[in-house]
Amino acid sequence: MEPLDELVSTDSTKLKIFRFRGREGIRLGIEVENILFALPADSGPAEISEWLSQTDPVGWILDKKKKTATTIVESEIEILPPVDVQEVWASGVTYFRSKVARMEESEQGGDFYDRVYDAERPELFFKSTAGRVVGCNQPIRVRRDSEWNVPEPELVLVISSRGKVVGYTIGNDVSSRSIEGENPLYLPQAKVYDGGCAMGPAILVKTDGQNTERRIGMTISREGDIVFEGEVSTEKIKRTEEELAEYLFRELTFEHGVFLFTGTGIVPPDDFTLLSGDVVRISIEGIGTLENPVA
Repeated sequence: MEPLDELVSTDSTKLKIFRFRGREGIRLGIEVENILFALPADSGPAEISEWLSQTDPVGWILDKKKKTATTIVESEIEILPPVDVQEVWASGVTYFRSKVARMEESEQGGDFYDRVYDAERPELFFKSTAGRVVGCNQPIRVRRDSEWNVPEPELVLVISSRGKVVGYTIGNDVSSRSIEGENPLYLPQAKVYDGGCAMGPAILVKTDGQNTERRIGMTISREGDIVFEGEVSTEKIKRTEEELAEYLFRELTFEHGVFLFTGTGIVPPDDFTLLSGDVVRISIEGIGTLENPVA
């Protein structure tokens, strides 16, 4: 093993953490300049939960970058979702486009979404347990009892046990618009089910000097042809990441950290629904690409 800083000239604003399964079991790795490094098994935390429980998670990973690591070949490992035991939460109606879409789909109570967009308190809801999260290239699902289903590409905040945003990843908040539109109280059924949440492939570590505005792009392919594509900037999010994290932590503790989806600004047309065999590809500038087939 050699010091990582001697193997590659690294830019701390582009440092990523990923979780993988190799011959020695589940480990954490660092990605720099598209090169993958496995952290030594004896160098410290071996899971995301231990990293997010550090007093200074960002300082810890920057310190590891200066020490030793082993290069690994991606084809010889399995990249896992960047979550182990954390809860996954989500915020809604943070983009104006999302507010309009939710009002249009709702058969009753559509003005709720209008009011929450301008309210002081954000909409926050539980999205997934860690065990229900699928990673990059793993299949997502649509509910069998819903005829209108869409992906929702989102920037996801990675928050430490102390409530500090320490990183970002890509998320797909797969949703049943027909069930939620029938009644706002059906939101948990529209959002929480097996295969309804995807995250990955890595976590971009939050450091000084990063561009705070990121472009989110999504394409949906069907039988090889792109049937939908859209793009939005995170600059369109109405609420700050600190505001969302503060509200989430007001009356909740997260011993091992938490993931928080920040809402979607890309909404397919009303006549579009996901079908089995579709491929959803979400890219966020500086973070990477999350791709999932529909089961």
